Amino acid sequence: MQFRIITRFIATLIFFLGISMAVPLLVSFIYEDGTTRALFFSMLITSFVGLILFICTKTKDNTNLTHRDGVSVVTFGWIMAGLFGTLPYIFSGVIPDFTNAYFESISGFTTTGASILTDIERLPKGILLWRSQTQWLGGMGIIVLSIAILPFLGVGGMQLYRAEIPSPVVDKLKPRISETAKTLWKVYLLVTVLEIVLLFAGGMSIFDSICHAFCTMPTGGFSTKNNSIAYFNSAYFDGVFILFMLLAGINFSLHYKMIKGDVGIFGRDPECRVFLLLLAMATLIVTFNTYGSVYDSLLRAFRAAAFQVSSILTTTGFVTADYEKWPSLSKQILLGCMFLGGMAGSTGGGMKTMRIMLLIRHGYQEIFRIIHPHAITTVKLGGKPVPPDILSSIWGFFILYIGLFILASLIMASLGLDMISALASVAASIGNVGPGLGIVGPVKNYLLIPVFGKWVLIFCMLLGRLEIYTVIVLLVPEFWRK
Repeated sequence: MQFRIITRFIATLIFFLGISMAVPLLVSFIYEDGTTRALFFSMLITSFVGLILFICTKTKDNTNLTHRDGVSVVTFGWIMAGLFGTLPYIFSGVIPDFTNAYFESISGFTTTGASILTDIERLPKGILLWRSQTQWLGGMGIIVLSIAILPFLGVGGMQLYRAEIPSPVVDKLKPRISETAKTLWKVYLLVTVLEIVLLFAGGMSIFDSICHAFCTMPTGGFSTKNNSIAYFNSAYFDGVFILFMLLAGINFSLHYKMIKGDVGIFGRDPECRVFLLLLAMATLIVTFNTYGSVYDSLLRAFRAAAFQVSSILTTTGFVTADYEKWPSLSKQILLGCMFLGGMAGSTGGGMKTMRIMLLIRHGYQEIFRIIHPHAITTVKLGGKPVPPDILSSIWGFFILYIGLFILASLIMASLGLDMISALASVAASIGNVGPGLGIVGPVKNYLLIPVFGKWVLIFCMLLGRLEIYTVIVLLVPEFWRK
């Protein structure tokens, strides 16, 4: 373990995180919302700590990061981002309690969208923007963003990319990893700006347009309104959000290829086809399940179903309806969507569509072997064989995901939560969804969760955002041995 270079990289991350606080600071100054001093000191402390650590860890060695170093930087980088992200909440007095402030901060950076705030509309503008900005930065990954500046540190970045996006297939768009990071962020920024324009064109204020776009592309789900997107009660806004939630839930490398002229890439990609098929099926089932029992209009039922299924399946967490009042079948489908999540290479959480596809195909292969024991078969994706080590990794991920979900749910139940609330709070946290069911339902929040329970859910958020392995490996003693 190269602790010096690990600390140096995290210091760089902290420094630039502090610099990014200048944006909400400027907004606070313009609106005179009373948090200018709090944001200024937050920026000063964060940048100063990052700069001092960077200077103190200066080294002449041009050492490459090992895989263990990359995993350490990603996990501890995320933890430290969450820690310094609490400063604006604490200094402004919006969230004076550290546990609640860290919960809100890590929920932002992990793009979970779970909140402990009860009256969001009364928050100062600077804090609202910072809250949204944490999700936007966390969406494509603070670490991936920082990969673009790794050449200045004299280290390689592929290890970080693998640790940050441990999906079954790592799609390098460019020969150099720093170029890949820049390319992904260009696409991310372009789509964000496009959404801001469309929201503003529909009549939303420029401030709300920016904040909501900052929380859509990372599939985060924080809103500037207490009732989330239901506040606007607009079919136009629902349509815009559905479109961009789906774009955020799709592999960003596909967006890049489409921009470069490959218009049919979405139809040819097997994972994208399955993702959209699951979305369509879930939407239709929920539509007909809620029509008559909840909504008198089929069109209204379809609009509500399309929005909520898109929101939960992409793990965004925006809300236009109190789905707690929906029939059991609809609620179970939404709960299942929390586990499925978006595509690999997207900003969505959950298990990812590609993993589910490969698990099902591998299961079918085993059944086929029972029927034809002498047949030689392989699991394929897009016409290409999937290596056995990838399948083993996916099965390991699946077992860890379900095992940790069960363990965390038991802990939450032991703290006094009812069964639905315990299961849904963990599913929504480890899937980076945000709103769940029960006491953490769409019109409620996480304030009533006990303190220890909040730390359990914080751990679940990190597990989900960094896709299990990156966090769990740090808990294995062999990881720290030379």
